[in-house]
Amino acid sequence: MGGLEALQPGGDPERPVHIVFVGAGAVGCFYASRLHHPAHNIHVSLIARSNYKALADNGVHLQTHTFGDYTFRPHAVFPSVAAAAANPNSSGAGPRGWDYIIVTTKALPDRSDDSALIAPLVGPHSCIVLIQNGVGVEQPYRARFPTTPIISAVTIISAEQTSPGTIRQNRWTRIHLGPYSNSASFSASSPPYPRGDDTTGALTPTGSVPSPASPEAPTSSTLQQTGSHLSALLADWWTRLGGIRDVDASDELALQTVRWHKLCINAAFNPSAVLSGGRGNADMVFDPELRLHLAGVMREIWEAAPRILGRGFPAYMANPEKILKSTERNVGSKPSMLLDWEAGRPMEVEVILGNPVRIARARGVEMPRLQTVYALVRSMQEVRERRKKEGGKL
Repeated sequence: MGGLEALQPGGDPERPVHIVFVGAGAVGCFYASRLHHPAHNIHVSLIARSNYKALADNGVHLQTHTFGDYTFRPHAVFPSVAAAAANPNSSGAGPRGWDYIIVTTKALPDRSDDSALIAPLVGPHSCIVLIQNGVGVEQPYRARFPTTPIISAVTIISAEQTSPGTIRQNRWTRIHLGPYSNSASFSASSPPYPRGDDTTGALTPTGSVPSPASPEAPTSSTLQQTGSHLSALLADWWTRLGGIRDVDASDELALQTVRWHKLCINAAFNPSAVLSGGRGNADMVFDPELRLHLAGVMREIWEAAPRILGRGFPAYMANPEKILKSTERNVGSKPSMLLDWEAGRPMEVEVILGNPVRIARARGVEMPRLQTVYALVRSMQEVRERRKKEGGKL
């Protein structure tokens, strides 16, 4: 594997492993706290924004269902990526010396190119880990970093930041990990996200790295092999050292299958909650017409997945009918897209709706229900933001 063969974080007990989390919200802080083990030479740092002072002064206070209450004091806390890249003394990693760069921010590729954001952190022996919603989130990173191992991760966790620096984990946590080569690619012949005149984040490699077609670039099988090894290390540390029971390290196809299964839920419930005027999950399920609509969106994804992934969902994964039935118990719950809409924040429209449509279309598969929902929700957001910019009523 050439240079990648030497990438063995944790293989040498005398060599410290340095991990940095980009995003210090509830998900990032929880997983960081279960990965920080200085006694085993594994050191975790955080890059925080609005809660930087609280974390730097007092660490992270966690109130968890699984592990009780405890305080996590990171190896270092940085107010920005630039600070983490330029301050080797407080991190111990040195410039571009991060072994793992774990991204847990909201995926908003239509607003910013997070692959460009983390570029100052990525070195020759780094691995990028993406714990984010949606599908196709890996593509901008692969385009920018064609030789860097990427781990794609899907989590199901009930956690929230109740105040700056205080995280509450309400129930179980489950995380799936797998290598990523280029399986979720889609056409880059035109800008993939509506940006107006802003072309930031176009899916083309930048910087002085080999293009994927160059002879020195690693092959997909090499990236998968290296990513699998690094996924297994993370899974081991989170289970054996961190005590998280539900950690699954799988191959690339299995991981993308998990992403598309979670998409069945997210792509149906998230935008529908916004379009229905703010109704919660259980409320929508008990409305006969909305239930038919939700089932239709999920079945469309369910039937398209085998043509996109090359295989269908395994029998153990809940089908649309089971998902709808279990959602009846989810009384009072609002999906994240509705919470963002009500708070006036940008929604994850592209990774939950736009990317699936583009990825499917690139493989000759049309999803008219999902495309309709995508067009409407994207338009709602654009209209509201235009009115806000013009000073009009929302």
